[in-house]
Amino acid sequence: MDDQRRVLLVAYDDAQILDIACPSGALDIANRYGAAPPYSIELATLGARAARSSAGIVLAAGQRLEAVTGLLDTLIVVGGVGCEDAAADERLLGQVRRLAGRSRRVASVCTGAYVLAAAGLLDHRRVTTHWGWGERLAERHPAVGVDVGPLYIRDGNVYTSAGVTSALDLTLSLIEDDHGPTLARAVARELVTHLHRPADQAQISMFLSAPPPDDRLVRDLMGYITGHLAEDLTPPALAARAGISTRHLTRLFTAHLGTTPARAVRAARTEAAAHLVRSSGLPMAAIARRCGFKSAQTLRQAFLDHYGVTGDRMRRMPDMPTARVTPRQQTPGHDAHDTALDDS
Repeated sequence: MDDQRRVLLVAYDDAQILDIACPSGALDIANRYGAAPPYSIELATLGARAARSSAGIVLAAGQRLEAVTGLLDTLIVVGGVGCEDAAADERLLGQVRRLAGRSRRVASVCTGAYVLAAAGLLDHRRVTTHWGWGERLAERHPAVGVDVGPLYIRDGNVYTSAGVTSALDLTLSLIEDDHGPTLARAVARELVTHLHRPADQAQISMFLSAPPPDDRLVRDLMGYITGHLAEDLTPPALAARAGISTRHLTRLFTAHLGTTPARAVRAARTEAAAHLVRSSGLPMAAIARRCGFKSAQTLRQAFLDHYGVTGDRMRRMPDMPTARVTPRQQTPGHDAHDTALDDS
């Protein structure tokens, strides 16, 4: 334990292969970038049976779960569509309980939370899981505080993460906890991920919370907005680009996006600014200019309206904050505030 950080991933049939690949791949890269002590990465199943992923790819397990002894640094239970069968397997649950008691920290990826909950390891804790599975988890385990907003949550020495690729965000956070931000950022660059997202960033951004709009004009305009944040994106400018009236533009956005053009633009700019705040060292004034805000002060107000915190505070927040930092819901109707948004 002193000369390496022993990480054990627990798998089962119909596990999600990315739930295994994201943590193991990131930790492997951390080792290649000089993690000291390095991570020792093991995959274990009951009986050391090969684990058939839900994609049909079969992974050879290096360890019999029942035979794992000694202390562990991190125990990670992966998720996947096989999670419910896994959570009903008393042999698996018994081993997870046993090994959790020998681990410095315990984590789940996605629906791996079902296994931890069934093992009694999440009672009276705040946890997360994939947004599509949270309600069912809460119904089955009323003693567990399920919150599907954040990407990942730390409660004591128990870590839970949202769906699939949020495992990468969680693992980067673990690497930063263990070895500092410089190594974590080096791993992120090697993985060609442009951003180490904060724990309480919403699982679903405004661009993924609903299917793409059916209306091609609205869809094309949203693509233009996200690619030209620093340009003139007022409703008159967007309407002129589309060759329609401002009134018709507002009707289309309200019908297909549930919000006005001004609010959509401001949300796009604010989300892009949040990415830059967390992933770069740019000053707020530079981020404001890059994302289309007239000043750092208007960006500050946008953060307060959208996330409930300032950009400076968001930048200072640890990766596992206790406060939620998720987008606030906006009322779709066009009101006086929308006129102010046009001047962002």
